[in-house]
Amino acid sequence: MDYGKVIKEIYAEISDVKKEGKVADYIPELSVVDPDKFGITLITSEGRIHSAGDSDERFSIQSISKVFTLSMAFSLLGDKIWDRTGVEPSGSPFNSIVQLEYEKGKPRNPFINAGALVVCDILFSKRADPKNEILGFVRKLAGCGSINYNMKVAESERSAGYRNAALINMMRSYGNIKNPVEKVLDLYYTVCSIELTCTELAKAFLHYTNIRKDFDICGYTLTRSQIRRINALMLCCGLYDESGEFAFEVGLPGKSGVGGGIAAVNPDHYSVAVWSPLINEKGNSVAGMKFLERLTTITDDSIF
Repeated sequence: MDYGKVIKEIYAEISDVKKEGKVADYIPELSVVDPDKFGITLITSEGRIHSAGDSDERFSIQSISKVFTLSMAFSLLGDKIWDRTGVEPSGSPFNSIVQLEYEKGKPRNPFINAGALVVCDILFSKRADPKNEILGFVRKLAGCGSINYNMKVAESERSAGYRNAALINMMRSYGNIKNPVEKVLDLYYTVCSIELTCTELAKAFLHYTNIRKDFDICGYTLTRSQIRRINALMLCCGLYDESGEFAFEVGLPGKSGVGGGIAAVNPDHYSVAVWSPLINEKGNSVAGMKFLERLTTITDDSIF
């Protein structure tokens, strides 16, 4: 398959279409991102890199970071992690508090905000300096030592984070948060602010395409079974309450963020990262969704 040719064709096709969606203006710092940015990188399992557009410009990956923090916590706790968070699709917005109260403080899955806060709480309990541990882990995954947090974005999220504060206090009331609320929230906002390019993100996700051998990064080890389960969670829960639509239209495990990024994997074949800041009402990149649907349609290749 000539992925380079396919990517350039789809990029041109989508670039010519009228832009839809809007930037995540409820996070002040993200509201000023250029809405016309559009980048793609696909990396094959053999290491061939194919890119188009703004693929080497860093952006805030936001909730895509939840795959990395889950990987670390899963490595540390094993299956005990599922005592703290479930593995079911939420069917509700990623910041729903109604569902959390109904289910007595146990989040549906680790990719909605409540679940990611629990994962941050676990890392806060297990590591003396979780911010540096997480950053080192992501840098190693992506093969780049200059990756960093954007503290302006983190502070911007904190200033508007009333719903997250409600979620974590609800969970604390049920005993599912063990550490000081403000410290866990600070870790969560910081991690969401991490910035990668499409190429760096695709490199990081390439590790999740190899489901035939164990994964060991910075001392965090995931078995083949655990990698498959993370992929399963991405397929079922990775695009908020639009995960079913993504599985139906695209057919790949993936994770999105409200910064406009989507990273996805086709096990044993490739990883791909797309960035376009204009998102739909569910929080997913409009152009990113279209690109990935066209990719699996034209190549006639998904996990199904």
